[in-house]
Amino acid sequence: MTDPTPSPTSPGRRPWRKDGVLNADLCIIGAGSGGLSVAAGAAQMGAAVVLVEKHLMGGDCLNTGCVPSKALIAAAHAAAAVRGGGRFGVNGPQPDIDFSQVHAHVHGVIAAIAPHDSVARFEGLGVTVIQAAARFTGPGEVEAGGERIRARRFVVATGSAAAVPPIPGLADTPFLTNETVFGLTERPGHLIVIGGGPIGIEMAQAFRRLGAAVTLIDVGTILVRDEPEAVAVVRARLVEEGVTLIEQAKIAGIARSADGVAVTLGDAVIAGTHLLVAAGRKANVAGLGLEEAGIAHTPRGITVDAGLRTSNRAVFAIGDVAGGPQFTHIAGYHAGLVIRSALFGLPVKTDYAALPWVTYTDPELAHAGLTEAEARKAGHDVSVLVEQLSGNDRAQAERETDGLIKVVLGKRGRILGATIVAPRAGEMLGLWGLAIQRKLAIGAVASSLAPYPTMAEISKRAAGRFYTPTLFGARTRRIVGLLQRFLP
Repeated sequence: MTDPTPSPTSPGRRPWRKDGVLNADLCIIGAGSGGLSVAAGAAQMGAAVVLVEKHLMGGDCLNTGCVPSKALIAAAHAAAAVRGGGRFGVNGPQPDIDFSQVHAHVHGVIAAIAPHDSVARFEGLGVTVIQAAARFTGPGEVEAGGERIRARRFVVATGSAAAVPPIPGLADTPFLTNETVFGLTERPGHLIVIGGGPIGIEMAQAFRRLGAAVTLIDVGTILVRDEPEAVAVVRARLVEEGVTLIEQAKIAGIARSADGVAVTLGDAVIAGTHLLVAAGRKANVAGLGLEEAGIAHTPRGITVDAGLRTSNRAVFAIGDVAGGPQFTHIAGYHAGLVIRSALFGLPVKTDYAALPWVTYTDPELAHAGLTEAEARKAGHDVSVLVEQLSGNDRAQAERETDGLIKVVLGKRGRILGATIVAPRAGEMLGLWGLAIQRKLAIGAVASSLAPYPTMAEISKRAAGRFYTPTLFGARTRRIVGLLQRFLP
């Protein structure tokens, strides 16, 4: 049958049944950020779409990741603002934190966003949603909830889950991950966090600000992917706020204790009430029947080419399960590429040159492009610009002067990367991501006009430093002096 061409307000073509098999143009496995983006876009463009999800619509980002973590961080910001009022002469009592209300706030935010990711919304767009586990039964067929599904193209968007490190005793000890920590209705007395990546660092600061004692343990150094100068600012703030940081640790074992959990580090034992494991992520590939479909994969995830196709040319993999950068915005970026390729047959290629990420601590740590170390390793002729936040008038007015911007440049001032550590640094990063993506030179930022007073002025000031040696050098002074003799 033929359905009318869809518009954003009308459903697209529906999947059709033939010989007991549900047929579609596109079958998507996983209703997280990437899968939902493909499903919504494809359906509204006129494709017949089946979407399969075995757990919660919205996936990790809505239910156990970005949304609840940022809601918890917002509550922690509020507590910190009350404590910090004295620096402005605004004095008051210490915050009285009702953790059950914090829990209600976090889940209220999830509930407010959930309708946008709901089964009802997607069925309204013309998508057939099957709430069951999916498994490939052959190169071009999937089984889910008793349904056999055939499609011209498949997209695997099953995401990732918290990795559990092989620490002696951990498997026999109760612990939290990002999938369970937001279910807490009582504040931990002493939260021990294992893992100094973004998730571990964000949760350590948030729970400390909400009144818990917090110890963070990492076998290396925290935030290892970021610029050391920026990490130093975050580290200092965490310590200042009372987080106990133990880096380069050797964890001998973990066990239950009378109060909750005990982590053994050599001769020392750290006792806590709760343990949060934030030691990385692993791709969700188990149970998908990838072998039956001829889809190559490794422990890192499904193997894809630059166009996100798997070894089965009818199947794409996107987001965390594709083994690349694990960010929600990357899943959305992948979704756009797959729509172009699967629906229109256009050539696509992933490009991570301007890859951005933000760690939502206070101050935030935001980065796009290459770090200095990465640029040097890649053989670029590197120069670096650094501007301290303390020189920014808005930062002084708000007493938020801990921070900096670091810009990495290549030949002729081409912008290769930028790191900002400052309040709301993530909101300032877009300028640099665009500049890197468009292969702009530093002059484009230096000549821009920034409103005063804003923290975003730090970008223009940093860019201006590139021209300082020339602009205020001896040669310029000689030229100006000469011109003054002849100008009217």
